[in-house]
Amino acid sequence: MKRKMELLAPGGDVDSIKAAILAGADAVYCGLDKFNARNRAANINFDDLQGILRLAHQHNCQVFLTLNIIFVDNEIPALIGLLNKLVNTSIDGVIVQDFGLFYLLSRFFKGLKIHASTQLTTHNEGQIRFLSKLNATRVNLSRELNLKEVKALTEVAHQNQMLTEVFVHGSYCVSFSGICYLSSVQGGNSGNRGRCSQPCRDRYVTTPAGEDYPLNLKDNSAWFDLHELDGAGVDSLKIEGRIKKYDYVYTVVSNWRKQLQCLSIHEELLTDNSALYKVFNRDFSNGFLTGTINKDMFIDNPRDHSIQRLSEVNDYTSDHKLEENQTGLYKEKEGIKTSVENKIKQLSIAKIPLVINISGESGSPLEVAVKTPGTSFLVLSEVNLANTGTEVLDYAMIFKRLKAINDTEYFIETLCLDNLKPDVYIPFKELTAIKKRLLFILNDSRETLDPIHVPTFRKQNREKLKSSLLVLISSPNDLHLCKETTGGLCFQLPDSFKNECAEFTDLFRKNENLIPWFPSVIIGDDYIAAVEFLEQVQPKLIVTNNTGIAYEAFQRGSNWIAGPYLNVTNSFSLLSLKENFNCSGAFISNEISQTQMRQLNKPDNFELYYSIYHPIVLMTSRQCLFHQVTGCGKDQIDATCISQCEKSATIINLKNDTIYLEKSKGNYHRIISETNFLNTEIVNDFSDLFSGFLVDLREMKNGNKTDVNKSGIIKQFENMLDGDLNSKAELLQMIQHTTNSQYKRGI
Repeated sequence: MKRKMELLAPGGDVDSIKAAILAGADAVYCGLDKFNARNRAANINFDDLQGILRLAHQHNCQVFLTLNIIFVDNEIPALIGLLNKLVNTSIDGVIVQDFGLFYLLSRFFKGLKIHASTQLTTHNEGQIRFLSKLNATRVNLSRELNLKEVKALTEVAHQNQMLTEVFVHGSYCVSFSGICYLSSVQGGNSGNRGRCSQPCRDRYVTTPAGEDYPLNLKDNSAWFDLHELDGAGVDSLKIEGRIKKYDYVYTVVSNWRKQLQCLSIHEELLTDNSALYKVFNRDFSNGFLTGTINKDMFIDNPRDHSIQRLSEVNDYTSDHKLEENQTGLYKEKEGIKTSVENKIKQLSIAKIPLVINISGESGSPLEVAVKTPGTSFLVLSEVNLANTGTEVLDYAMIFKRLKAINDTEYFIETLCLDNLKPDVYIPFKELTAIKKRLLFILNDSRETLDPIHVPTFRKQNREKLKSSLLVLISSPNDLHLCKETTGGLCFQLPDSFKNECAEFTDLFRKNENLIPWFPSVIIGDDYIAAVEFLEQVQPKLIVTNNTGIAYEAFQRGSNWIAGPYLNVTNSFSLLSLKENFNCSGAFISNEISQTQMRQLNKPDNFELYYSIYHPIVLMTSRQCLFHQVTGCGKDQIDATCISQCEKSATIINLKNDTIYLEKSKGNYHRIISETNFLNTEIVNDFSDLFSGFLVDLREMKNGNKTDVNKSGIIKQFENMLDGDLNSKAELLQMIQHTTNSQYKRGI
């Protein structure tokens, strides 16, 4: 039997979900009105979810719920309350980013299948194993991967009993997901909280290359790559678009369903993708998937490309003919909307009404007769009614005991007590038992789980700590700074050092106290080189922003610290890292505020760190960012670009904010804020929480230079940790153009 790939569709609201089901989706993913990474979508409420589950399952369509944001501690009780409700639904999986939520699901809510979100930017085999240990059952692979990389990771996933899914249609992000802070820093709208305002799509001052939208990528489409995805073993084809409307979802999903049917039946693919151009698009590219990362992936217009496409594929002899065809396309679009709207009106997610009749008298069982539009049944109490008891049976008391039924796909339309004799009693536990039996019958013989009470953290009596200073460098010229810091000197390894692994191995062997600092993105051969580096050097301690390297360190029994780009924001995340991976410490995300940080509880024998001063890396991209800005002599990224290219440039938005583009040797392209992060307040605010503070002295081209040498900066930070009241003022004089707005604002 030929293997079937799942078609996974977006559902930003009820109508879009209905459209996806009608169009032939095998599964839909949707979010509730909180706790998901598409706050701009309409989303659904919990009552909607029950009806959606019933409708979808009637059509053999699964439903996955997006809980794919990072959480802070004061949200955990509400999150646990939601999970207690979800375990009593037929939800088919939850999509997760936060390590703390992974912990809660795998320890307390084991009935819910865990899917790893795209926000975890999974791109190497160590990350697959890391997620497997967190009990993920499937993983959304990074959008930037090519087919060879997708195939290799899918094989590893299958070896670890995990499925893989790949985005095949919809918006591209110019940044690796989960490590983009452009929206967060510029406007306080964190992408890790579903609030991305998409500043990468904004208009900028026209660049030297003549572009107004230099960061704007075309949309992703793997329409012609289905054979290769099938050959790579991919399990699920995912369509992006939870902020798109029902007509878009129906059109895209129905056409992808046709393409999959062609593959399945004829093993040939449709060659016409014109229908996909009739709904919103920014033109299409498959550059990441095919590994042809080039300037053609950009488009200098973030708006709908449909009309422009019409002009491109037709050779109009007159303006009148062009206008006539444009009018025809608008009418066709309206026709699609009307047609889909009429179809989805036929589907209902309304809850099923119940009529419940209660009857009985003292000395006989309580009778609960339930009627639905399709069936009826009777439940009897196992003890008889009595004339005495704690609380008399009346409408309010019975409804209170049975109202949990309203959290299912049913609701109590009528509760009739006409045949119940007055002044009769029954034990509370018997009413609870009746409720469970009713739910068992209504929920297709599925047991109802009692609420799980997750243990709370005990109040910690923390004492003032003597915090040490860590310093991060990226040049061997700064190795002399090792003698000037109390906490240690960290050395940033590049994103790609497969060709220089021997040199870096030698560097760390000669400097045994140097702490390796691993980047967020380590793909393919670079990951293999990083693992080889660990084997050769066997460092006493590492800091890693990549979970694949974290897993390798754990396997080797090495001490490791979770870096600041792992987005750790709550106490359960800390517990997850320590208990699952023997992590010795973690950096707390710079996105959370003083108030949010105050709620943290750290595990025993676990150290917390914070980056007190650093250049703000707004995003990291596998794409070349210079094509649209200054131009580039190469049309396409090749094998030498990452290792050899060294460039910098600036772009300016229409608010006159400058951001810096940097490409350094061995690293992917980065966008850096013109303002550095400096937070001297935290030293006094949390003298009892942090074991170490980081000063990032890597050389990045963001126009923010200091007139003081690095030794002088380190000295002032050390003085500040020693309680020198003048050091803060000195630092503010030495370091210009800084902010700590995220510490004030939070997420």
